[in-house]
Order: sequence, then C-alpha cells, then structure tokens
Amino acid sequence: MMKPKICRLITFVVAMFAVLGLQVTIAATANAEASTAEETKTVSTTTTNTTTSPAPAEITIEAFHAGLLDIMKHADELGMQGRIEKLTPLMDKTFDLRFMASKTVGRHWRKLSDEEKGVWVDLFKRFTTANYAGRFTGFTGEEFVTIGVEDAPRGTHVVLTKIIVPGDKDVQLNYRMIERNGTWKVIDVFLNGTVSELALRRSEYSSALKHEGFASLLISVEEKIEDLIEG
Repeated sequence: MMKPKICRLITFVVAMFAVLGLQVTIAATANAEASTAEETKTVSTTTTNTTTSPAPAEITIEAFHAGLLDIMKHADELGMQGRIEKLTPLMDKTFDLRFMASKTVGRHWRKLSDEEKGVWVDLFKRFTTANYAGRFTGFTGEEFVTIGVEDAPRGTHVVLTKIIVPGDKDVQLNYRMIERNGTWKVIDVFLNGTVSELALRRSEYSSALKHEGFASLLISVEEKIEDLIEG
C-alpha cells in the first residue's frame, strides 16, 4: 500500500496543473494546448546539455529542488504558515510569476486595468505559494533528479527532471525557462513531459472569466487560499 505522504506528493503533482482545483481532463488539455501552441509548444526530445558542468537554467532548478526538499524534511515543525514563508522567496527567485499570471488569463489580460493586473498577479503568487505549501507536507525519501537540458523555441531552455518516489513510479517534471536580466526563470512546467501547466490554467481561467467575470475569479481563488491555510 502506498504511504499517505507519497500519495499526497503524487496528488500535488497533478493538482499543481489545476490552480482552481478543477479536474484536468483530456479534452481540456487538448483544447488548451491548441489555443496556446506558440507559448507552450512541446520541445524536442534531444538533450543538448552533454557536458559535466550544469547549465545556468539547470542550476536554478537544482537550487529550487534543494529548497523544496529542505521544506519537506522540516514540514511538521514549520507548519503551514512557516512553509509559506520559506517558499515565498524561493518561488519568486525561481519562477517568472508575473509572466505566468498574465498567460493564465489569456486575451483577458489586455482588458484588465493596471490596478487589476497588479491584484491578479499578487493573488496568483499567493495561491501558487500556498498550493505548494499545502502539498509538500512531509518527506518519505523522495529524490529530485536532473536528467538534462534541451533547447526550446524563442531562446528558452527546458530542464528535464524527475521525482523518484520510493515504492512508486517516477514522476517526470520538465521546466521551461527563459533568461530574465541574467537569471533563468521558469515560465511553464510540463507533467510527464507533455502536459503544460500554462495551457491547463489558461483553459480553466479563461473559461471562468468568460462565464463569471474577473471579480468572481478573484473571490474563488481567494477562497482557495483560505482553504489551504486552514487545512
């Protein structure tokens, strides 16, 4: 039988691709990937980093994984709020969260005022951080392994990694990254090498904005944050 903490880790890997906690379906994935083909195009499978020295993008991801493992190992003593406080600077350092926030609402981003954009980016950052803190709740021997780095469209790189979960199948996570002012930042994550986080989020958020409006989306995400913090 799979250990409870391992189950939670697997649940996190899937849940991180549905920020609102909505079910990921094959149809939604296909539609989202078609609508955002340029931004989340699946990269080739030929690894270009064959040297022994890690590439800058790879170093960023390995530092992120090291931070996650430390938080996992001290999850109980940190508690939920402590994990959020530890994760906040780690997420800011690793991810281009403003870029990701803008892409998750698609064409609606252009319709938002500067104030609304600021509110959405802040909310997106807080939810993403709380979501990680609510999922990485312990350590049972998991290991993050970097496989290599690939070139990708528009000057981006993809860092190939996997999570080794004792007693269960490995989970592949690929990070698409771009250089921002000399620092490599994550702009998308691919589950099992193909399922784009940005594509899934854009599908869900764009649908919510179209049918419910911006104010309702803010309320929904804020409630999700509260639920995560309260456990």
